[in-house]
This record gives sequence, structure tokens and C-alpha cells, in this order.
Amino acid sequence: MSKLRVHAFGISVDGYSAGPCQNLENPLGIGGMALHDWMFPTRTMQRIFGNDGGTTGIDDDFTARGFDNIGAWIIGRNMFGPVRGPWPDETWKGWWGENPPFHTPVFVLTHHARASISMAGETTFHFVTDGIHAATQRASAPANGKDIRIGGGVATIQQFLHAKLIDHLHLAISPILIGSGEQLFANIDLLKLGYRCTEHVSTPKATHVILSKHS
Repeated sequence: MSKLRVHAFGISVDGYSAGPCQNLENPLGIGGMALHDWMFPTRTMQRIFGNDGGTTGIDDDFTARGFDNIGAWIIGRNMFGPVRGPWPDETWKGWWGENPPFHTPVFVLTHHARASISMAGETTFHFVTDGIHAATQRASAPANGKDIRIGGGVATIQQFLHAKLIDHLHLAISPILIGSGEQLFANIDLLKLGYRCTEHVSTPKATHVILSKHS
């Protein structure tokens, strides 16, 4: 049975996973991109974007885990792009260009229907208008026994946490302050939801924490 996993979800020391004023120039809000400074230079990310080289070690190991045995993704509309409300047209196809880094089917949570988009590298975006349970069910078939990775934004992760659907949650805590924005754990009691810290390790750029759900 597929597990639902979150990987490389950035969080600041003051608890924010996105900064204020998200827009086309600031996909993660002002200051939010710094949450991923630990990940972008890694060998895994460089290979995903078609480049040679990249750093190895603990940060790279945690990045690579996020792509191992993943058969489908579910992401929020916020992660797909900055467009709000009904789709004005079909020109926006995500932040990642013609060959996105997913290489699997990706199910985008939205309130507004849109036809699926086939991209290079075996990524296909499907748009789901009937909630997280429907998205999970639809993602299970193409995942074909592999796990399903849950991407951002904050509201998407919160929905899955409240529903007790996430089996594995990897947080990357960056040594930065953002000051305001979106707080991942606002009004969430992880203990009552059954989560425990099962692993933690630090590098100069991030503290990696693994939370696992226990019955």
C-alpha cells in the first residue's frame, strides 16, 4: 500500500514555511526561497535539472530520499503557480519550464477545473477539484504501489496532517528568520495526531527532522 510522504519541507527558526507577499517574483514570499538554500546545491537537485556536479553528504542524502520510490505527487495550487481564482487561460504550466522535476503524474488541488497538461520527462499535471481524499485515490492508481509525495504549500500539508494521512514528514529547519508569513504548525497538535520524532541530524545549512506517524 502506498505511503503518503512529505520531504524537504522548509521551515524557519521562527516557524514559517513561506514568507509574506507571495507573487511571481517571490514564489515562497519575501525571504522564503532561503528556506531551500541547503537543497539547491546538492548533487541530486543538480542532476534533476540536468546539470553535472553538486554537493554530496547529508543534505544530498535527504534530498535523494525524497525521490526514492515515488510514483505520484499531490501538490496545492499555490505550489503550481501564482494564478488565483478561475483560470484566465491555459498558458501557465507551472514554475519549472517544459521539463518539470517530478517525472510522475502530479495531482494539483484546486477549486477550478482545468484539463490535464502533459509535459516533457513524463510529468503530467492533473487538476483535482474534490479535495484531498479524491486526490489521494486518483494518485494511488498511477503510483502502482509506490509512495505518493505530498508537496506544498502550507495549507496543503495542514489539510493532510489534520486528516492523519501523512505517514512520513521530513522537515528541513533553516537557521534563518522570516518574521511573518505562513506557519506550518499553527493550530496543529502533532502529538494528538500521533506523530513522533524518529530522526534528526544537523548540517551547517539545515537541521533535518523526521516525524513518523504511530498507531
